[in-house]
Amino acid sequence: MKTHSWIVPDWPAPPKVRALITTRAGGASGGVYAGLNLGLLSGDDAEDVARNRARLRQWLPAEPLWLRQVHGTTVVEADDAEGSPEADAALARRAGTVCAALTADCLPLLLCDEDGTTVAAVHAGWRGLCAGVIERALQAMDRPADTLLAYLGPAIGPTAYEVGAEVRDAFIAADAEAGAGSAAAFAPGRPGRFHADLYALARLRLARRGVTKVYGGGYCTYTERERFYSYRRDGVTGRMASLIWIEP
Repeated sequence: MKTHSWIVPDWPAPPKVRALITTRAGGASGGVYAGLNLGLLSGDDAEDVARNRARLRQWLPAEPLWLRQVHGTTVVEADDAEGSPEADAALARRAGTVCAALTADCLPLLLCDEDGTTVAAVHAGWRGLCAGVIERALQAMDRPADTLLAYLGPAIGPTAYEVGAEVRDAFIAADAEAGAGSAAAFAPGRPGRFHADLYALARLRLARRGVTKVYGGGYCTYTERERFYSYRRDGVTGRMASLIWIEP
C-alpha cells in the first residue's frame, strides 16, 4: 500500500502522536467492496479483509483495537482491551496502542492532547452524536479541554445527507443552537426532510465542552465515489479506518 493512498490529518498534533485515515484505494477486495475494505462484518470475504488488514498493519506499531460498533456511546480503554469489544470509541495512553474507528459515511473523530499523553478514536453517526459519544470520549480522556485537539475525518457531506424531521428534532431538543443561528446544522431539503451537517454537529458538541482546536471536515464520502466507501450511496459496501496512536 502506497502512502499516498491514505489521508494524513493536517493538524498541529505533537510529533509523537501519529494518525492516518485509509481510503478505498489499493487492497484485495473485489466487487462492491473493491479496494482496501477493512470491515470484517461488512459481508466481504473474510480472507480478503484479513489481507487488507495485514497490508495496513505493516505501517502500524501494533494491530489496531477493532471495535464492534453499535452507534452507541461506550468508550473503551484500548491499552488493556482484548478481542473486539462492543464500543464506539477507544482511547489510549500507552505508546504503541492503536485506536481505530471504521466508517462509511459516519463521522470518524480523532482526538489528542497537546502533550501527546492521550489519544482517542470515535465513531460518530447521527445516533452516536445525538446520544453523546463525543462527550463520553472527552470525559474518559480526562484532560483539560483547552489542551485538546480534534480532527474530523471523512463523512457524508451535508448536501448528500438528508434526514427526517425526527433527527433534526432530537438534536434541537438537546441543543437549540443546532437548528438556528450561525451554528445551524440543518438546512431544508425535500418536504419534511432536512440536510444534516455531521461536521457542524460535531463542532458544536466539541465547542460546548470547550474544545475549539478543531481541524478537518472537508470531505464527502457520498460524492467522492472513487476515494471513499459510502453506505448511503451503495447500500452494500466496505469500510475505511481512522487510526491514531502514540509513537513508541
